[in-house]
Amino acid sequence: MGKHAFVYLVENSKQQDISIEQVLELLTYYTDITSKTGEQLGWSYDQRAFPYDIEEKQDENGHYLILRGNDPKYRYLLMGVSQKSLKDSKEATYIQITLPDRSSQGDVGKGNEMGKFLAKQLHGELHLFNERVMYFYKRK
Repeated sequence: MGKHAFVYLVENSKQQDISIEQVLELLTYYTDITSKTGEQLGWSYDQRAFPYDIEEKQDENGHYLILRGNDPKYRYLLMGVSQKSLKDSKEATYIQITLPDRSSQGDVGKGNEMGKFLAKQLHGELHLFNERVMYFYKRK
């Protein structure tokens, strides 16, 4: 099985729930800002920053996004939204980023980059593929 990274929406996050459509909106926002950066620099930075085509899927496993690489260095990533029960009977919503077995090293880097972007936008807690944790929310 592949590796997983998680963006948890914690108590101090901007929002407590998220849908796959909202994740798609955030990815669209990411492509918009990278294309504007590319315009300022005078080259197609958006193709390098986000070398994927986004495809929505829904099956018995749920509703998720497939990011298919449009460059030979990148194959694909999967993104989905789910909930996890916590010890104090609360539920935490999270975004799961999955690297399938056939993913490339470029996919690992882009998966980490996407996780950091989503966690920063949502003020979440990011659990990377190597099981390290990054906090993007204000802690007390």
